[in-house]
Amino acid sequence: MSSRVMRDFELLLPESIEETIALLARHKDKSAVLAGGTDLLVALKFDYAIDNVISLALVPGLDELDFDSAKGLTIGAKVTIAEVLRSQDVKDHYPALWQAAKVFATPQLRNTATVLGNILRASPAGDCSAALYATGGSLLLKNANGCRNVDLDDFWISYGVTARRADELAVSLHVPAPEKGQKSAFRRMTRTTEDLSKINAAVCLQMTGETCRKARVVMGCVGPTLLRLPKVEKILEGAAVTPDLLRDISNVVISEIAPIDDQRSSAEYRNKVAGVLVKRVIEAALNAKGDDQ
Repeated sequence: MSSRVMRDFELLLPESIEETIALLARHKDKSAVLAGGTDLLVALKFDYAIDNVISLALVPGLDELDFDSAKGLTIGAKVTIAEVLRSQDVKDHYPALWQAAKVFATPQLRNTATVLGNILRASPAGDCSAALYATGGSLLLKNANGCRNVDLDDFWISYGVTARRADELAVSLHVPAPEKGQKSAFRRMTRTTEDLSKINAAVCLQMTGETCRKARVVMGCVGPTLLRLPKVEKILEGAAVTPDLLRDISNVVISEIAPIDDQRSSAEYRNKVAGVLVKRVIEAALNAKGDDQ
């Protein structure tokens, strides 16, 4: 049990999206939004001080987890990691996301933590964020002036900093419908199973036979934000994925990352294993069957 005492704050309980947005417009950067709260509540026990916490507990319309084969996947602001893990549509069509959800923390945290919260945390160790970055998607942000969609490629600015404005509510995430021949996978390395990743990787490949038409390759814990690996993607696109190609990719990865030493691992270790991890996650995507997904 923690002995730390939270600083005082005002807990606000809006009952609609419109009321939530009005509160954000009033309080802006003096407020924080609470959905699952697994990161926010920990921060509040340490040095994070905020005047107002706006809870989404009573706000309807943010629970949508819906898949349409033509339109794609919609994930509302209050959808938990556990709900994603229970979704057969996610398992079948977005295996990287399902795999990331499967290894996310503990069952208790999965029942509380939200997918959008993982994205908004802007941590380079975010497992679901890495999987979604590989698959691609855009966040619907809403404030008093209207809505805008921000692509995940443009969302993470630096460690803990995103493109979301202080008066905006992240309403939902839209993930594109999978293309024919799309394959994805997520893999990570940790100190213990329930710990944050020491390093993680996710890929989404558009395949025709053994040839990769298009690729998105992502790594986490190797920079201040999650990173796409454009050199690796360029090698993959238009090429047959062979053992020789995977060996070339493994050697290129180190030139695209800039890990640091921290409490979970060292830069030296991350540099040594990064290429191997990318090679393995590509193989996992191409060879996935049944429960491997």
